[in-house]
Amino acid sequence: MKEIEIAQLVVGPLQANCYIAACPASRSAAIIDPGGDEEKICLRLEGMGVTPLCIINTHAHPDHTAANASLKDRYGIPIWIHEDEAVLLTQSGMMGKLIGLFFPSSPPPDRLLRDGEELRIGSLRLTVLHTPGHSPGGICLFSPRRGEEAPVLFSGDTVFENSIGRTDLPGGSYDTLMRSLSEKILRLPDDTRILPGHGPETTLGREKRHNPFLAGRRTG
Repeated sequence: MKEIEIAQLVVGPLQANCYIAACPASRSAAIIDPGGDEEKICLRLEGMGVTPLCIINTHAHPDHTAANASLKDRYGIPIWIHEDEAVLLTQSGMMGKLIGLFFPSSPPPDRLLRDGEELRIGSLRLTVLHTPGHSPGGICLFSPRRGEEAPVLFSGDTVFENSIGRTDLPGGSYDTLMRSLSEKILRLPDDTRILPGHGPETTLGREKRHNPFLAGRRTG
């Protein structure tokens, strides 16, 4: 039996990746970055036969949080986000106006996450990696190697295939993001699957070779 079951959905006007990370044994799941299209997300949950236990936002930008309110109401589940992102979460609707788009605002978080904390979804374990730079409280979620399965990193907008998160939005910092990459991401195994907030899946080894922001960079 697999240790983790993952479904990817592209949602919202900015084509963000929403992930459903499920424990195959308990059929419980986390919804990661529901950036819109809540009916699409609900249909996938039903199709997988899993029960959501929580919503986890890798950061508070509205293209990753737009369906928070509707999913929270529908399933009665809590919203989890890093403690440094809590204030921004309640301002997510206003942030959408900065780029000329309407996004529903999110309710406040129910649980504040910290760096190094281990989250449990059934038998699934996700470690919180605080990776500020794209936003002050941005995180990645790391699922370690289990058996023959490669490690998995839900990277939010920290790192993408051939690129990294933008740093020109309020609270962003290029130097901080590069430090996060060196100290947190580059230390992971090369075969780690990277499931980013936008775009296709990649691996850390590939990004070390081809991503111009990571190639040749040493761990911090």
